[in-house]
Amino acid sequence: MIRLGQLLKFADVAESGAQAGALVASGDVQVDGEVETRRGRQLGDGAVVTVALPEGPRVLRVVTGDDVDVPW
Repeated sequence: MIRLGQLLKFADVAESGAQAGALVASGDVQVDGEVETRRGRQLGDGAVVTVALPEGPRVLRVVTGDDVDVPW
């Protein structure tokens, strides 16, 4: 599990928790196709997060370590 605000920071969509909170509060973030306004929303494996950014939408998907083939 990861919280929405943490994911936005980890994926370099937001530089800080405050910026992540403002982005979520603006209504520009969707989780699994529905607008989410809670920065602390817990996201499980397979959750799809779409963020409306000025340069275009950014889509993120939460995956567990078991689902990822990481070369390191």
